[in-house]
Amino acid sequence: MSQNYKDTINLPRTDFPMKANLAQREPELLKRWEEIGVYRRIQKSRENAELFVLHDGPPFANGDVHMGTALNKILKDFVVKSQTMLGKRAPYVPGWDCHGLPIEYKVVKESRDLAPLEVRKRCEVFARKFIDLQREQFKRLGVFGDWDHPYLTMNPTYEAEILRAFAVFVEKGLVYESKKPVFWSTGAQTALAEAEVEYQERDDTTAFVKFPVISGRLKDKASIAIWTTTPWTLPANLLIAVHPKEIYVVQEFTRSGDAPVAGSVGGALAALKPEIGGEGAAATTETLVLADKLVPQFCAATGFQPTGEPMESFPGDKLEGIGAQHPFLPRTAMVLTAEFVTMDTGTGAVHIAPGHGEDDYLLGSKNGFPILSPVDDHGRYTNEVGIPELVGKYVFDANADIIRILRDKGMLLAEQNFHHTYPYCWRSKTPIIFRAVEQFFIRLDEIRGKALDAIHHQVKWVPSWGENRIAGTVESRPDWVISRQRSWGVPLPVFYAREYASAEGRASARPGPAEAGPSARAVLNADWIRKLADLVAKRGSNVWFELSDAELARELDLPEGTTKRNDTIDVWIDSGVSHRAVCATHPELRDPADVYLEATDQHRGWFQSSLMTSIALNDRAPYKMCLTHGFVVDLDGKKISKSGTYDKPMDAGHFVKKHGADLIRLWASSINFGDDVPFSEEMFTRLGDTYRRIRNTLRILLGNLFDYPDSKPVAALYERRNQDAKDRWSQTAATKNADLSPGRGEDKGEGSLIGATSIDRWILDRLDHVISECRNAYAAFEFHKVYHSINHFCAVDLSSLYIDITKDRMYCDAPDSPRRRATQFAMHKIFDALCRLLAPVLVFTAEEAWGYRRLATVADVDDAGPGPSRSSGTITSVHLELFPKTDDRVRDSAASHQIDQLLRLRGVVGQALEKARQEKLIGNSLEARVTLKCDRKLIGAIPKEELEEFFILSDLIIEDATEPSATVEKTPFAKCARCWRHRESVGQSSAHPDLCDRCEGVVASPKPEGRASARP
Repeated sequence: MSQNYKDTINLPRTDFPMKANLAQREPELLKRWEEIGVYRRIQKSRENAELFVLHDGPPFANGDVHMGTALNKILKDFVVKSQTMLGKRAPYVPGWDCHGLPIEYKVVKESRDLAPLEVRKRCEVFARKFIDLQREQFKRLGVFGDWDHPYLTMNPTYEAEILRAFAVFVEKGLVYESKKPVFWSTGAQTALAEAEVEYQERDDTTAFVKFPVISGRLKDKASIAIWTTTPWTLPANLLIAVHPKEIYVVQEFTRSGDAPVAGSVGGALAALKPEIGGEGAAATTETLVLADKLVPQFCAATGFQPTGEPMESFPGDKLEGIGAQHPFLPRTAMVLTAEFVTMDTGTGAVHIAPGHGEDDYLLGSKNGFPILSPVDDHGRYTNEVGIPELVGKYVFDANADIIRILRDKGMLLAEQNFHHTYPYCWRSKTPIIFRAVEQFFIRLDEIRGKALDAIHHQVKWVPSWGENRIAGTVESRPDWVISRQRSWGVPLPVFYAREYASAEGRASARPGPAEAGPSARAVLNADWIRKLADLVAKRGSNVWFELSDAELARELDLPEGTTKRNDTIDVWIDSGVSHRAVCATHPELRDPADVYLEATDQHRGWFQSSLMTSIALNDRAPYKMCLTHGFVVDLDGKKISKSGTYDKPMDAGHFVKKHGADLIRLWASSINFGDDVPFSEEMFTRLGDTYRRIRNTLRILLGNLFDYPDSKPVAALYERRNQDAKDRWSQTAATKNADLSPGRGEDKGEGSLIGATSIDRWILDRLDHVISECRNAYAAFEFHKVYHSINHFCAVDLSSLYIDITKDRMYCDAPDSPRRRATQFAMHKIFDALCRLLAPVLVFTAEEAWGYRRLATVADVDDAGPGPSRSSGTITSVHLELFPKTDDRVRDSAASHQIDQLLRLRGVVGQALEKARQEKLIGNSLEARVTLKCDRKLIGAIPKEELEEFFILSDLIIEDATEPSATVEKTPFAKCARCWRHRESVGQSSAHPDLCDRCEGVVASPKPEGRASARP
């Protein structure tokens, strides 16, 4: 009866769990990191290293962390951790955007009619609540940083820096006041910056309208036809614009009473309603002026058909100066020429309301026309609308009324439904209007040229298309509206004084509050603003709202009678000056930063506001590189955002609890973040397989290293030697310490490659390539390349090949045999490198695995506890380490080429084995005798035993041939009871007749001193 040799097998042994249980295990590591102060230790360990600064773009403190924010923070953490492990000092100071509409809107929505100071107090409580909440959620994602000392835009010292920056803007003459159209949120009752506008699809009513000509040579002969997508702006019409060089015609048109009309507007089939009396009604005839190019489009849209040839044709400048009757108000609209008129759609004649559009405003102002905007803060018509029945009506609801009035007046040529994208307020989700209102602006033309020069010559944009995107927005951006009619923000430091005139101050034409007197004017004074900044630094910006006008004037030593208003500064100024308030003031940081990293929408947001303020303050960009990531989208391409309507769970906490933070981090690393980032539960299922493969690889490596004496520092040297004109290899091991005492294993190859075979040299060559690939990918912020490189290395090179091929020697060789020790040396190097390379991505798993290996080196393996917390008092963390370096000494192109040849032969052998299994000739490969015919040059001088190991065979016969082939028969040799290989030597020993000679030698040899007994 065969003896049980189980206890003589070197079975893998580790307490590193197969099942991750990330949701339960990760918080334990977080607690440990808190206890040892891992971030502080990392910074201490790099205090003399080259500085690398990633400046954190602050998220709003207004809700739980959703997947988009999680992606952003994790990518930043990848950058910081990888730069740290590349040897740099990479501090990370997180921040929060605390002021602004996102927070105030939620507070005011819950409690209306609050005084400004009360709104501010509640907003601060709200913001601090979510700062604390988000801080813990970011830490739970494994993000390291100076969480105890973040920057908050509502901190008094930060608010003071905002005001000091504003003082510089004033000194340079960049700030001015004007009444002109701005994006206006009727839902939030405030002006908006361009970055605070989002676009949604909607349907609106558009109209073709006629303006009868009442002066000039066409008087009483024709009407000018216009087309408008915003009928509600017609009460503010003052002008009509035509292109000076395009050809216009005077044309008679006729429409029959039953003319069928349909057309395509905005890319969709639109229902058109010609103004006829119904079926059988009389034909309608109109003499109209419009662009010659657009006559066919006009006819298709309205049902009118031209009657004969045009009466006249002329360039648009011939129309300039004529008057046209407003369609329903006692007002004349003058015709002016403008280059912005296009021939894309409409009639070529554009209705101009200077109070409701940028081009309209510029044309009207240039020609001295008033800025009429008969709309209040809520988007309702005021008395200026000129029609009593419309006063108090919401403008978008009034479109139907305007159409009715036009129809009643006989001025409506046609109406139609128009499907298009329209700007909406990012917070209230209401459609915005362009509304002329007194606001303060920054003159962008003064800094635009320098900003564009910085974009093109100072900053690296990743992906590269980011350069053109931000350049385009900077080139076309109008002056920056910086005043907000809200309470939660840094006060707009504009004062109002009677008859004020000073060399230091700038007075605007805007009257001040009524109580200041009729002659009060807005004053922009840099010295006064700096005094206010000093006061705010001590008492916070609430002081502006707490003190009366007289009290504040006394505090700042301002002229008697000076007053203030409650407008606040655009929140994009808040975060936009963070380069000054954070990077330039924190001793561990620097301005300019090396990297800003945000989503693609920040080309018109934080990237741009930071650039513009830095150009104004410093004449340079605030960053050397901008990294841009795409939006998180579902599998249908729908954007997932906190303010959106996505109906599935999107909070990061949901997925952390379900899958663990490391799986979310693995997801973030698996995609090319320059594109939109797909996200779904199905993706997590697939990534779970990848994660388990990586974890299992680490576990197998750990298990095979249970008795590896790697505590001695060693280095392997590799030399290629030509012996007897054959491609043969030898290796020597050299210790770093010359005083290693003999007799402790180093002479047996522990920590060296004595006894190594081709597969060992190949895997170390592959490892060095992986190290190089990952280091280069981390340096280039191409984290998806790290993911793919490591995943392939674990799945193919290790699991499918190296670990499988060397399993026999690891289990069945003598524990201290040279080739087993050589494989352990390779596995030790692989495990060490994998933990380090994985650390920025799988922040928890790499630390967990690292702890188990460190534990094994400081404690006897039989006495080791169940987890990595026991460490002889030594603080260890993989995050304190550096990435492994590449080593030219282990590069072995010959071994790589040789293994490639063997893998091709392995495929030939594998096909023959599979056929034999299907024919029931053998049960597994160890029962086979394989005759491999091939060119012997392909296998060189590799010993037969090594080839059998590589092919996982018991019995191999090599025959020379030009083309590779393999045949299989059942081996005649008996099976070894210990290693299960069929060997000729089985049965030749009287002591152990059921063992092969290799296994008999292992069983018969005494147990090495200090060797732990194997256990399953």
